[in-house]
Amino acid sequence: MKFFQQTFTLAQRRRGFHLITDEVIKAVPQLQELTAGICHVFIQHTSASLTLNENADPTVRKDFEMFFNKTVKENDPDYQHDYEGADDMPAHLKASLLGSSVTIPVSNGVLALGTWQGIYLCEHRNHGGGRTIVVTAWGE
Repeated sequence: MKFFQQTFTLAQRRRGFHLITDEVIKAVPQLQELTAGICHVFIQHTSASLTLNENADPTVRKDFEMFFNKTVKENDPDYQHDYEGADDMPAHLKASLLGSSVTIPVSNGVLALGTWQGIYLCEHRNHGGGRTIVVTAWGE
């Protein structure tokens, strides 16, 4: 059994849903050494999240942003946690809905994603800054 772990920081991105699959693969070239295994991708933040979804049509990512902005509105007067700005508490809620990690099988040295699947960074803040990602992979 082999284990690999790499931590890296994504460049700051605007609010929205961004494909980061290639950056994850580049960060852990040791994936190529695994015939069969698991890759766990974790974000070390509470106002951004990760998910798997459509990797071809960019309108899907725009629709994700539209849906989450309609579903979790900013400037709700009932929010108590608002000292970091109107986008802060909604960002925490969105991150909890989507989650902080994705787990993907590794097959013959590559992520066993479906044809139309990619890893999204879901940036829920207007100015979230760089985001730290921990990738852990293991297998044979």
